[in-house]
Amino acid sequence: MSSETNTPPKATTTGISRRQALKGTAAAAAGVAIGSGAITGFPTIWAQNIKNVTLRQFGTGVSNLNAVADKVKEDLGFTLQMTALDSDAVSQRAVTQPKSYDIADIEYWICKKVFPAGVMQPMDVSKIKNFDKIVPLFVSGKLTPESVIAQGTAPHSVGFVEGKDSVKFAKSQTQWMTLIPTIYNADTLGIRPDLVGRPITQWKDLLDPAFKGKASILNIPSIGIMDAAMVAESMGEVKYGDKGNMTKAEIDKTIAIMIEAKKAGQFRAFWKTFDESVNLMASGEVVIQSMWSPAVAAVRGKGIACTYQPLKEGYRAWGGGLGIAKHVSGLELEAAYEYINWYLSGWVGAYLNRQGYYSAVLDTAKQHMSPEEWAFWMEGKPAAVDILSPEGKVMEKAGAVRDGGSFYDRMGKVACWNAVMDEDRYMVRKWNEFVAA
Repeated sequence: MSSETNTPPKATTTGISRRQALKGTAAAAAGVAIGSGAITGFPTIWAQNIKNVTLRQFGTGVSNLNAVADKVKEDLGFTLQMTALDSDAVSQRAVTQPKSYDIADIEYWICKKVFPAGVMQPMDVSKIKNFDKIVPLFVSGKLTPESVIAQGTAPHSVGFVEGKDSVKFAKSQTQWMTLIPTIYNADTLGIRPDLVGRPITQWKDLLDPAFKGKASILNIPSIGIMDAAMVAESMGEVKYGDKGNMTKAEIDKTIAIMIEAKKAGQFRAFWKTFDESVNLMASGEVVIQSMWSPAVAAVRGKGIACTYQPLKEGYRAWGGGLGIAKHVSGLELEAAYEYINWYLSGWVGAYLNRQGYYSAVLDTAKQHMSPEEWAFWMEGKPAAVDILSPEGKVMEKAGAVRDGGSFYDRMGKVACWNAVMDEDRYMVRKWNEFVAA
């Protein structure tokens, strides 16, 4: 994972132009395809040019993975430069430095802030080969036809715009998507079962005085406030109209509960990055906290007991996708579409599934996983063999069952999505009061 914050200058595309190429000689026309002939969307002639393309991608560390950039180079021939930032920095950079990136790898709640600024281009779904296989959560908002759409910024609600040049979110599916979905998950609390000393069953357990000085919550306001709301509702202190779009009064009540807990010494720390959450848990400084699935896996990978605990009230979910900056055109735009189609073609999906996330197109990911892996990660079945991480380390021993069970068990119990509220600025101000209290 890159943590660099300086974006290298954009590589210029050298060699013959597309116009020259189309007029080119038969020898040029027979240009060798990059790699193993994996370039399928381009005329062969473009293969000579494509290796000179560099696409600059930025987003959170969750999915800006060096392994993906390496595989893009191997399969498609061009260079993907990645920069990983925290969620707040991603939101800011997307809007204020739109020429500094080509691909934005962002979450849907961030998209709600970014897309209306006109810095990204709507994407034509007719160019997305596996569009019809995308999990319906991102198209209709429903996992199954019977599903109730959860509170918060559900991805489908900011997933489409009204037209080719529109920045207005559409009320239903159109030909133009804001982001092509790639990754999502159902988040809950991580615990150290060896240190908590009792069963953990509800969100309110985060503020149990038994864990005084050993609890933590993530300090990304738009996400942390959702965890705080799950806790406050679990305690019976607040009944929200919509946790994802709170009134000022609901924000005030929620933050008051958190400030009271902080002043009583409940929290050992607040974390912003994946690594911070892993270190807090692995060291035993914290025994219960907001957590992300791969962070739990990383703690387990150190041989330390850590559970991603299913809770009575359900999960807080999030989803992300790939968007294209407005300035991208020509060969770079073709490369961007080729990259996005490659992303949904299975290899990355399997890689993400093996980290405990979910991929947007399940069918293709399944083709890149062993039956035993699929049964463990997606069907909630006991592991028939040792389950390995994408890097080949043992993550789970044979016989283990995934925390929370199957894909449908977990994504079917989503209580709310990460969200941007109408009172977002007020919420952030109040959240900062909590952190500083």
